Formats: sequence, C-alpha cells, structure tokens
Amino acid sequence: MTFVEFRDTQKSLAATLSDVVNALPPGSITLRDLLALIGEQGMLFFCIIMTIPFLTPLPLPGISTVFGILIMLISIGVVFNRVPWLPRPLMNRQIACAQLAPVLQRGAQLFNRVERFIRPRIPALTHQSTVNRLNGLLLLLAGFLLILPLPVIPFSNMLPGWAILLLAAGMLQRDGIFVIVGYVLTLFSTFYLAGWAVAAVIAGQGLGTIFSGVILPVG
Repeated sequence: MTFVEFRDTQKSLAATLSDVVNALPPGSITLRDLLALIGEQGMLFFCIIMTIPFLTPLPLPGISTVFGILIMLISIGVVFNRVPWLPRPLMNRQIACAQLAPVLQRGAQLFNRVERFIRPRIPALTHQSTVNRLNGLLLLLAGFLLILPLPVIPFSNMLPGWAILLLAAGMLQRDGIFVIVGYVLTLFSTFYLAGWAVAAVIAGQGLGTIFSGVILPVG
C-alpha cells in the first residue's frame, strides 16, 4: 500500500482550496497528486460528498457497499495521517487544471458561507494526532456500518450516513461539537443495528423452537 504523507494544517477548507488553486501546475494533475496537495481535508471532503445519497431513510444497499468501502479506506488514511490506497485507475486519472480551478474556487466560496455556522470549537477533539486517530477509527466503524446488507432495517443507511457527515465536517472545520455529535450518532447506530441483529436471532430461535415442537401425525 502506497501512502503520501499529509501536511499538517490548521487552515479552513476554504483557505486550503484557495491555496490549492494557486499551487495547481499547468496542464493537468492526477487525482493522487491533487488529494496529496489538499491533504487530509480533501479526503474528508470526499467522505462528505459520498454521504449525500444516504441522508434519507431510503436504503441503498448496492451503493452503500461501494461508498462504505471507500470511506473505510479513507478512514484508514486518517488514522495513519496518510493518503490511503484507492483503486489505481481512479487515483491516476488526469484532471485538466483549467477546468478544475473554477470548481475549487466555487467550493472555496461555498465553504466561506458555511463556515459562518461551523467554527473551531473544543480543539482537544480535533487538533491532536492521537485524537484524530480515534476520530478516524470512529469514521471507520461508521463506514463499516454503512456497508452492512440490512435493507429491511429502517434507517440502516441513514444513521451511519449522518454520523460520517458529522464526523468528517467536524474534523474538516475543527469543530469539536460536530465531532461529539458524530461520536454519539456512530455509537447509537452501532447499538441500534446490533439490537436489530439480536432481535432477529431471538426471533429465529423462537421460531425454531415452535417448529421443533410440532409433531406431525403418522399415517
């Protein structure tokens, strides 16, 4: 697995995106180099984008498996503070900088508006490498919950989807309040889905007992 070390930064995402626009080379850039240039924030921003389909109660088992695996890979990168392994064709894809720069500039403008509501709070939950590893582990757990094939369970995609969104947004903007809510929602999702699993096992055992006690008449 090839890693590219993240640059430690305390900048807002809007400032980071503006710096990336100024640092873009002429011609084109690969997704690998772009994510390395943005650093941890780019990967977390990718997580936020992938949670959008799961913010409603409608289950999406096929998409949730693919996106959940990608989020888990990104989470591993957050834990080790490095760009994680992603499929080579995706990472080596060339992006025209002339088309990329306006997109990043619009993203910077958007986050300038969003940052009015999300701000750095409780720095102990976002500024230290040890706690960021813990945040990455919680993000990894939420990604795992997202890929579970549980389409019949209500909110099975929505709960971990919101947990991932809150954790990633909190880490991006260094907002400890968002991180705390993400923790709570991740743990709630874990117990919620585990409760359904236990209930299914108990129900299965009960049905097994009923059918095993049925004696078919002879002849």
